[in-house]
Amino acid sequence: MSDEQRKVGVAVVGLGGAVATTAVAGVELLKVGASGVEGLPLAEVADLVPYTSLVFGGWDVDGDDLAKAAHVHRVLDARQIEAAGAALESITPWPAVADPEYCRNAAGANVVPVGSVRGRVDRVREDLERFRSENGLDRVVVVNLASTERWPDLTLPALQDPEAFEAALDDDDPVVSPSMVYAYAAIASDCPYVNFTPSASADIPALRELAARRGVPVAGKDGKTGQTMMKTVLAPAFRSRALQVDGWYSTNILGNRDGEILDDADSLASKVNTKGTVLDSMLGYPVDDHVVRIDYYRPRGDEKEAWDNIDLVGFLGQRMQVKVDFLCRDSVLAAPLVLELVRLVDEAARRGEGGAQEQLGFFFKAPITRDGSQPEHALYRQEQVLHEWLAR
Repeated sequence: MSDEQRKVGVAVVGLGGAVATTAVAGVELLKVGASGVEGLPLAEVADLVPYTSLVFGGWDVDGDDLAKAAHVHRVLDARQIEAAGAALESITPWPAVADPEYCRNAAGANVVPVGSVRGRVDRVREDLERFRSENGLDRVVVVNLASTERWPDLTLPALQDPEAFEAALDDDDPVVSPSMVYAYAAIASDCPYVNFTPSASADIPALRELAARRGVPVAGKDGKTGQTMMKTVLAPAFRSRALQVDGWYSTNILGNRDGEILDDADSLASKVNTKGTVLDSMLGYPVDDHVVRIDYYRPRGDEKEAWDNIDLVGFLGQRMQVKVDFLCRDSVLAAPLVLELVRLVDEAARRGEGGAQEQLGFFFKAPITRDGSQPEHALYRQEQVLHEWLAR
């Protein structure tokens, strides 16, 4: 079967969010010829499934169709919503697995009315099978774009191996978060899984091992889109010129739903953790004064501002500064990366390459590795690894 004839389903956790609606609208605009492939990093790679062969569905705590969601998020302009409107109106999120203990600020009535953890897993798997059969899909990829969860205690035995995790599902263990439910359901259903959020899911040892055993590709976590992407460009450059980083102050203001979720201290801690771990490993030494702030500021909406102040020490101890002010569109940066990740994990599945997809670290702040070791963070090295894999 040629790539043009294949149909790949994209089941999105958080389908009604700004990133998901932007990604879906982008594909629909491509289908009707109202948009080009600008901003898509791998548009010229011929061997991947075409963007126009992607079919979307998924879950959200808000049950509004995607046209209504697009109007709320205000990422797309009126002309774009009108051009993609019929397709967006036809997509309504399925009831989602949610738990306020893990994400306090994500409220909605469109939730799965199933009590047990195992019952929630079964419901998600039923959704995936229905999606596959109703649309005649050759494969389904699950992408987590849901709101950031607080971190559980990752040292607990239930998260260390597949057998213990199975027992935790049966025992309704509260350590099993909604993100883990989706990740387990995807892997058990042989659906490649992408975690674009900072939440713990397929990166825990139990699910990483399960994915390797079943030969299911998994990738994540936390999409590297704006400020951290710039950090993984600049830090290797400073190191190559022997410029000592004495301090790095990073602050973000954003007013979209992601920012509102991060107004909760526990969810914020998960996000700051993935944003803050990359610098020391790239430089080769700890930066004691590395500060990362994220503040919810409603008037900004999806138009995020990421500001960095970098203090450097150079030759003869002379001090210098670099200041970067990235006025970015959060979802416009993220959506094309999500589409590329769907195509890439589909390609990994076609090649029979399961488990953690280390070559996809290019897209993430905290890339999954097969053995849980420290990942590569420098963007130029990650890009080289990805293109070497594509060339094979």
